[in-house]
Amino acid sequence: MRTPSRVRVRRRLVAALVVPVAAAFVLAGCTETPDYGQSATNGYVSGSGVYKEIKPADRKQPLSFTSKLDTGAKITSADLKGKVYVVNFWYAGCAPCNAEAPRLNSVYKKYGDTVGFLGVNTYDQAATAQTFEQAHDVKYPSAIDTNTAAIQYAFSSYVPPSAVPTTLVLDKQGRVAARVTGELDAASILETLIDTVVHEGQ
Repeated sequence: MRTPSRVRVRRRLVAALVVPVAAAFVLAGCTETPDYGQSATNGYVSGSGVYKEIKPADRKQPLSFTSKLDTGAKITSADLKGKVYVVNFWYAGCAPCNAEAPRLNSVYKKYGDTVGFLGVNTYDQAATAQTFEQAHDVKYPSAIDTNTAAIQYAFSSYVPPSAVPTTLVLDKQGRVAARVTGELDAASILETLIDTVVHEGQ
């Protein structure tokens, strides 16, 4: 029985390695879910928020949706145009959502009517959402997206199902200009993202 030469053995090893590596690249090229650098725990994103800004030239077209607020009032994507908007995806049982609520409130109070705020509840019904809002003194409205997932579907390129909490900053055209995935650990981070978008073109 002949013993394989070192060259032949090396060729076999290289061939064995090339196939799985190539397959990995194919799979990576096919996936549409971006890597947000966070781990999902109990349906929410753990860890401090990772933020990303999107330059005006790289922003996608405004998204379209129709939903209802926890008050029963109708809200559409058209209502979010004309001024900079902050859209926060949350639900009551999400620990990071509870932790970041005071920071979101402080930013909301700072900007008043100059910047719009909308919460998007991804899990609860209206009564549960309102209890959370009262407990955390949340004054801005929230849409109940549990039954239709209309807003989640519209923003699915930016907010995968497990990426809650996520906070988006929309420009005046309704395009996503910035994103914070995970808990907003400092109000100043969101303020900086907002200020950048507010002062665009000035």
